[in-house]
Amino acid sequence: MTTASCLPVRELRRREMFASLLSTSLFAVLSFTHARQTYRTTDPSTGETRECERCPPGTYLRQSCTSTRGSQCAPCPDGSFTELWNYIPKCLRCGACGHNQVVKTECAPDADCTCECKKGYYYKESYDACVAHRTCAAGEGVLTEGSPHNDTVCQVCPSGTFSTSVSAQDKCEPHQNCEAPELKLLLRGSNWHDSMCVNCDGLRSTDGADYLRELLPAFFLHHNINSRRLRRILHRLPGARPSDASGPHLSLWERLGAWAASASAPQIRLLPEVLSKAGADAAGERLLHKLQRMDAGLQRCSARNEVEAEAF
Repeated sequence: MTTASCLPVRELRRREMFASLLSTSLFAVLSFTHARQTYRTTDPSTGETRECERCPPGTYLRQSCTSTRGSQCAPCPDGSFTELWNYIPKCLRCGACGHNQVVKTECAPDADCTCECKKGYYYKESYDACVAHRTCAAGEGVLTEGSPHNDTVCQVCPSGTFSTSVSAQDKCEPHQNCEAPELKLLLRGSNWHDSMCVNCDGLRSTDGADYLRELLPAFFLHHNINSRRLRRILHRLPGARPSDASGPHLSLWERLGAWAASASAPQIRLLPEVLSKAGADAAGERLLHKLQRMDAGLQRCSARNEVEAEAF
């Protein structure tokens, strides 16, 4: 299904079926040949059967032919149309697009308007309606963008790539590399976060929690923790105010991100324990492992700097 009539799709199908039957039966019975575009009618003044010319698309039959004149056709008024050679007494009224549809082609005298799903939606046959494109989760990227006719196709980001967003447009991006001489790999990337590199000569902090905060927004999106549990987590966050869990102007994920941006390193170090107490044990363990790897990498940087300082 590529386009839809300006009427709802089911109505379009009924019209198409009716038009097909009309063109193969009624029109066939009432006309001799398609080439001559005629129909038979009875002259009311004489009672004789006459063969009259049909009206072309974009017009309708104002008056049938008589013994002294031919068929009189008139143009379809604005807002109406005829698509076939016809002998109907008035044009069909132009339709209107359905829910979540936009006009693809405007109604013309010889054709009804056509519609397609508006941006961000596609036609789903089983629903007979336009539905929103699927969004790819954090850790997934768009393989094929959705169109008015097809849904978004997502893929889990392959090795060496990542995605931190929930989106119907964003593709997987390659991990940054830490190949520059001054950089060291602090945390290897996964499908939901980038690799993290650090310059041991210019450490901004030796606490892994200061680096872990950068991963937290994508972490919560990727692990898809339900709303009830997220509220419990927000209530338990060290330094969080009660309004942080109930404020109406921010989503739960936005409130978590705001907390992470302002929390101290010691408060962030308590987050794995907060997650476990809120029932998200697996997520808490994964976050703790990330923090431990960051701590170990920073310790190696500090030890190297100390050795180099002593040697100097």
